[in-house]
Amino acid sequence: MNLFEKEALSLFTYQFEHNPVYRSFCDLTNVNPADVKSALQIPFLPITFFKTLRVSCKKEDAFVFESSGTGGVSSKHHVASLSQYEASFRKGFAQFYGQPEDYHILALLPGYIERPNASLLYMCRDLISKAKQEFSGFYLNQFEALHKALRALDRLQKPTILIGVSFALLDFCEKYPMQLQHTTIMETGGMKGRGKELVREELHQLLKKGFGVSEIHSEYGMTEMLSQAYSKGKGLFRPSKSMRVLIRDIHEPNKVSKTGSGGINIIDLSNKYSCAFMATQDLGKCHADGTFEVLGRYDASDVRGCSLMMA
Repeated sequence: MNLFEKEALSLFTYQFEHNPVYRSFCDLTNVNPADVKSALQIPFLPITFFKTLRVSCKKEDAFVFESSGTGGVSSKHHVASLSQYEASFRKGFAQFYGQPEDYHILALLPGYIERPNASLLYMCRDLISKAKQEFSGFYLNQFEALHKALRALDRLQKPTILIGVSFALLDFCEKYPMQLQHTTIMETGGMKGRGKELVREELHQLLKKGFGVSEIHSEYGMTEMLSQAYSKGKGLFRPSKSMRVLIRDIHEPNKVSKTGSGGINIIDLSNKYSCAFMATQDLGKCHADGTFEVLGRYDASDVRGCSLMMA
């Protein structure tokens, strides 16, 4: 048994004892810590529980992150420690990209600025505060200013990350097509309710052409999570060290495996004080090396503003 699994089993015992909502769910599934010898046996809480119940091990919150709730009721993540979230996303970013101080970080996140309790906005604001400051910041719909900033940074050969919701990135590069050599384009999803739906491959082809880059990066995160996964191209995600993705059988949800295709289950060790074991509404495929792909969503799942592209 590896260290991650040992920590997951220990956290399961803690949350079973201290999280009333999760304890009730485990009781309904007739599973308790004495029965569990493997992470595959841990009950995974349906992520929809975050919409109607307070999923927490603590009585008081440091902050409550909230999803956009596009098309339905929003999810609420009761976070007992903001420093725990900060430590998680900082380590995750460093794992894949190094330190934010090494970059200019620009954000194109219309729809998020109006929601101060969005977890993505909180993460980007923190990373931007640590990045090189000459051009870093939020650009909203200021396409001309963003275009000038990207051109200047590329001309100066400055390492740059542009992170944005898919529809805004697409709108921008259609109006200001570029050929960038020193910029990473990172999409966070977000095409729902914005006209024609695009599969990830089609979206990325348009973005690659519009920005003149060879690959499009992606970030995978949710309101209910404190960890992230990143893709550096072709939709193949690698989870941060505090996160694992498993696959559940769509017909037998209690049947969970490390590889294969089905519903995506997440173990997020950073979610110490809420619930670390979540059954999402995403469909995906896990590979033997721990990487995974997001293939779409359950038909019955609601539309969420941060959802990834259907594939």
